[in-house]
Amino acid sequence: MVQNKEGTDVKRRGRPRAYDPAAALAQARDAFWRHGYSGTSLDEISAATGMNRPSLSAAFGDKRAIYLAALRDYWVAKFATMDRALDAERLQDALLGVYDASLSLYFTEADGARGCFVVGTAVTESVDDHEIREIAKAGFNTLDAKFADRFRLAQHAGEIAREADVEALALLATATLHTLAVRSRAGTPCEELRRLARKAVAMICR
Repeated sequence: MVQNKEGTDVKRRGRPRAYDPAAALAQARDAFWRHGYSGTSLDEISAATGMNRPSLSAAFGDKRAIYLAALRDYWVAKFATMDRALDAERLQDALLGVYDASLSLYFTEADGARGCFVVGTAVTESVDDHEIREIAKAGFNTLDAKFADRFRLAQHAGEIAREADVEALALLATATLHTLAVRSRAGTPCEELRRLARKAVAMICR
C-alpha cells in the first residue's frame, strides 16, 4: 500500500501542466493588445489562451493580475530586443535597429497595425490605476536610460560631439518611438514610418 501511494505521488508530481504559461500569457497579452484592457473580457482571454476561467484564475489570478503580468512581460521582451539592437557598432545602425525592431512589433500579419502595447493599453488605464502608471513610467524611464547609455558610448567613440546633451538626445530617441507607436495605430503605413525613423536618426546623429 505504501509503495502504491508513493508511486501515485511521484506520478502526480511529475505530471506536466496542460498549458504553457509563457505561451498563455502571450496569448492573453495579444487579446489585450487588440481590444485594450477595458474592452477585453475574461471570456475573450479564455478563448485566446484555450484555458477555462477557473484555470486562468488558478494560473494568473483575476483579469487585472493577468494584464499586469502581460505588461511586465512586454517590457522584459522590449528591453531584450532593444539591447540587441543597441549593441550595433555604429550609433546610426543601433538606433535604426531599435526602430525597425519596434515597427515589427507594431505591425503584424495577424493584427495589422496594432501599435505599442504600453501606449495602446497602459496609458489610458494609468489615469486611474496607480500600479499600471508606475509600471509604464518605469518602463519609459528605462528606455530613456538605455538610449542615454548608448549615446555616451557614441561620445567616447567620437560619433557625436563631446558637449552633446545625451539625456536630451535620449528623450528625443524615446519620443521618436512614441511617435512611431501612435502613428502606426492611427493608420500610417509601415514604410512611411521607416522613412520617418531614418529622418529622426539623421537629425539625432548629425
